[in-house]
Amino acid sequence: MKKVVALVHEIFEDLELMYPVIRMQEGGLEVVIAGEEKGKTYHGKHGYPCKSDVSFSDIEEDQFSAVLIPGGFAPDKLRRLPDVIHIVQEMDRAKKVIAFICHGGWVPISAKILKGKKVTGTTAIKDDLENAGAIWEDQELVIDGHLISSRTPADLPVFGKAIVEALS
Repeated sequence: MKKVVALVHEIFEDLELMYPVIRMQEGGLEVVIAGEEKGKTYHGKHGYPCKSDVSFSDIEEDQFSAVLIPGGFAPDKLRRLPDVIHIVQEMDRAKKVIAFICHGGWVPISAKILKGKKVTGTTAIKDDLENAGAIWEDQELVIDGHLISSRTPADLPVFGKAIVEALS
């Protein structure tokens, strides 16, 4: 069974974490929730709780086929953590699926992996993505190699489907 690590921190966008997690589980994938602290309960923008299975420092990238980076305000916290940047950079080096939505694009920006890549995200970070060298497209789903990106919760049906298909 393929495994996906989903990154969580305080003030994540509830739907952008939980919808893809459920979709991946329904697709037969094992999802591991990683947070700054193992066993900590993080809370989404709308109050949904999510308990981490492991800490970021416990992640061994070779055990995972993909990483999910939800949006909300959590990515602004995630992008500052060396363990998170290391995870994303190692997944990129191995050409494993890196799926991000909305403000989740801040993490691959800080990991410096987007130069010349086609991506999308919320219009609020369009300039950030372009300044990182990415080619921003206003589409509900953009796939460039192993990178899968979407803009907002409205795009979740195609985002979740694309992640499951990429790992099937």
